[in-house]
Amino acid sequence: MTTHLHAVPDTAGQHAARWEDAPIPLDSVRDLPAFPVDALPGWLADMVGAVAEFTQTPADLAGSVALAAMSTAIGGRASIRIRRGYSEPANLFLIAALPPGARKSEVFRVMTAPVYAVEQHLIEQAMPKIEAAQLAKRIAEREARDAEEKAASDDPSSVDDATDAALRAQSLSVPPKPKLAVNNITPEKATARLIEQGGRLAVLAPEGGIISIVGGRYSGTPNFDVFLSGHAGEPLDVERQGRDEIRVAAAHLTLGLVVQPIVLKNLAGITDARDKGLLGRFLYSLPRSTLGFRETRAAAPIPDEVATAYDTRVRTLVHHYAGLSKPVPFVFSSDANEAMYELQAEIEPHLRPGAAYGHMTDWAGKYPGAVARLAGNLHAARHLDTAGEHEITAATFAAARRLGEYFLAHALATYDHMGTDATLDDARTILAWIERTRPTCFTRRDILNNHRRHFGTAAAIDPALSVLEDRGHIARVDPPARTGPGRKPSPTYWPHPTYRAPDDRP
Repeated sequence: MTTHLHAVPDTAGQHAARWEDAPIPLDSVRDLPAFPVDALPGWLADMVGAVAEFTQTPADLAGSVALAAMSTAIGGRASIRIRRGYSEPANLFLIAALPPGARKSEVFRVMTAPVYAVEQHLIEQAMPKIEAAQLAKRIAEREARDAEEKAASDDPSSVDDATDAALRAQSLSVPPKPKLAVNNITPEKATARLIEQGGRLAVLAPEGGIISIVGGRYSGTPNFDVFLSGHAGEPLDVERQGRDEIRVAAAHLTLGLVVQPIVLKNLAGITDARDKGLLGRFLYSLPRSTLGFRETRAAAPIPDEVATAYDTRVRTLVHHYAGLSKPVPFVFSSDANEAMYELQAEIEPHLRPGAAYGHMTDWAGKYPGAVARLAGNLHAARHLDTAGEHEITAATFAAARRLGEYFLAHALATYDHMGTDATLDDARTILAWIERTRPTCFTRRDILNNHRRHFGTAAAIDPALSVLEDRGHIARVDPPARTGPGRKPSPTYWPHPTYRAPDDRP
């Protein structure tokens, strides 16, 4: 356990002579890492940096949307083969939270424009085939109706002909209009749209309406099963009224959302969202807002060559993978696989109860897989339409780990922000009492006497006290060992000098 004292108070009540550090804030949002722009391939990093400079927004915003654009391009058309028997889908769930007025929509529009341009081009290409198929189906359906009327009226011998006509009309299908991304959509429509589009779809939105829809805005009941299946690449099926069940063998959904911070609390508040694993599927970004610090004149425009390179390469990715009939494997090199083993071994002990990520195993348990998915997206950005011809290298995996470390730190802060860590909430309760009462020292019983409804038992206080001690807000002093009979004396806790009354500081 880390100590934050040079000298610890003795049992007679002497104060610490000197504290080593200021307490570490319980709100970990204050000191978060910046988005590692240089972990992206050059053309992508250049665009993220240029957009951030021009819009005077944090690079985290453009970086998160850029990754969502990559995922939209390759999701459902690439698989990440880490080792034999272990693969990950390529699609990502990303959510960045910024306050109102932070130019979220402007950045979102610029970074997603190539995706929508390709979608429109695909629609224009498909329309002649769609029209021809619709015409053929209408003709076949008319012929089937005519044959049915003939068989029913005066010619029973033509039943076979009517049956054949009906089957022929039913067998003709009209290809759907290509759809790469939607803004807001209900879970029911998302299921139908995913199946219609062959198992791949993106929800890209510069606001958080989809979260309230998932939470039951229209139905009154949370419904996010399609999002769980769509993240994992699981089969999806739907019963159509009056028709047979239709399904896809693997559904792949991308989520790229830019929201206000309150939406994160709304997400955490969806019934069963955490227990069923929805919260643990997102890569969270909490950028530091630039509001109040923006340059109004010095912002450099996005260089034409940077914008052109981004537009051309994203279009290449989207076009190429939209044209594939089945996913292409992105295979880890032996070195990248070894690095993945190392990451898995490094994370595993931290998932134990009481360990660093023990309170968020729903997220941290998926962390190595998320890094592998990020590696696949970086690999596609590096090699574009030839990514399937190259292995994912250890260098690409190392870049993905840097992104992963960024998202890990932001996930820890997001879980704090969402209030999903009950121990941290308990620590805040105790710290508020310390700040309010400014005790010279205290024991667990003092905490319990003032918060009996909150804690219930003295033992329930210990995890929160450990958090406060680890972060330097308090120091624990154990009493001398009792030599005779009786209950073991309780330890005494001393608040950091900043929490003591002015005349009581060392």
